[in-house]
Amino acid sequence: MKNILVIGMGKVGSLVGTLLSHQFKVTGIDRHMPPRPLGFEILLGDITHPDFLEEVMEGKDAVVSCMPYNLNLPIAKSAHEKGIHYFDLTEDVDTTSAIREMARSSRGVMVPQCGLAPGFIGIVGTDLAAKFTKLRDIELRVGALPRYPNGLMGYSFTWSPAGVVNEYINDAEVIHNGVKKLVPSLEGIEMINIEGQEFEAFSTSGGLGTMCETFEGRVDTLNYKTIRYPGHCRLMRFMLYELLLKNDRELIEKILTEAKPPVQQDVVYVYAVVEGWKDDRLEREEFYQAYHPIEIDGQHWRAISWTTAASIAAVVEMVAQGTLPQTGFIRQEDIGLDDFLKTTNGAFFKKYTT
Repeated sequence: MKNILVIGMGKVGSLVGTLLSHQFKVTGIDRHMPPRPLGFEILLGDITHPDFLEEVMEGKDAVVSCMPYNLNLPIAKSAHEKGIHYFDLTEDVDTTSAIREMARSSRGVMVPQCGLAPGFIGIVGTDLAAKFTKLRDIELRVGALPRYPNGLMGYSFTWSPAGVVNEYINDAEVIHNGVKKLVPSLEGIEMINIEGQEFEAFSTSGGLGTMCETFEGRVDTLNYKTIRYPGHCRLMRFMLYELLLKNDRELIEKILTEAKPPVQQDVVYVYAVVEGWKDDRLEREEFYQAYHPIEIDGQHWRAISWTTAASIAAVVEMVAQGTLPQTGFIRQEDIGLDDFLKTTNGAFFKKYTT
C-alpha cells in the first residue's frame, strides 16, 4: 500500500491525512481548501458527483473516508468496484451493514467504524475480555467533552453534529440478560465519578460496532454509553422529543452547531470494565484514560481530533504491514490492542496518557 486517498479535510480528516503522509503518498479531497497548508496534495471537488469520485480513486491503493455517515456508502461502493482498501469512521449501523455485505466479494479490506466509539473502545474491551475464562459483563464508556464546560448543556461540537444527532436518535444495540436487543438512545442514565468530577452516561447508538454479534451467547450484559456532564441528556431529550426536532435533523444540527462551537481545550475519557471468571475466581478488569490536546507537526490538535485520527491511521498501518487480513470485512474486535499500540499512530495512545 503506497497511495492513499483521504476524503474530507475537516477537523479529523486533515489530521488523518497528515499522520498517514508520514508513511504514504496521500492525496486529500474536499470542496474547500483547508485553512492552513497540510504538507500533502489537496484536490478540490465534490465527491457526491460519481464521475469525480471515480476519477480521484484511479491509481489509489486505499481510500479513507472522513465524511459524515450519510455520505460513506457511495465511497465504499466505488472502493469495492475498484478493488482497493476502504476505511471509515462511521457510527451508523445501517451503513456498516451495507459495507459488510459488500465485503463478501471485496478484493481489498473493508474496515468501517475505525474511530473512538466504535473503534478504539471496542479494541480495548475485547482485549480485556480475552483475559477471562468465562465472561459476565462488558461495559464500555467514552466521552469527548469541553475541559471547561459552560451553560446548561455542558458541551461543544468538536466533531460532526450530524454524527452526534444520529447517535442520539437511533436505537442502541445491547446484550441484556444474555439476549441481544435494541434499547432507546438517551435512556439508561447512570452517574459516573471520574477523579472527583461527576458525569452522566447514557445509551447511544453505534458505539459497540459489531460487538453484540461477536459476544452474543458469551455475556449476560454488554453495553456502550456516552459520557456527558450532568443534565445534558435531559436537555437533548427535550429538544429531540418534546420540541420534535428529531423530525428535522438539518435544523437541529444547525442550531447545535451555532450554539455550541468547538473549543480548543477538550478532553476524551475512555473507560472500559469487564467482569467474569478466571478459572473459578470472579474478577474485574478496568481500563481508564483521559486524553488531552497535543501538538503534532507544530500544530495544536484537539483531543477528539487526534484520538480519532490516530485510531483510523493505526488500522491503515496494520493493513499495510500485513498484521491484518488483506481482503474482506474486518471488525474492530479482530484488531489486537498490543499490535495496535505498536504502530506509529497507535503509539500516541501510550505516549499521551494521564
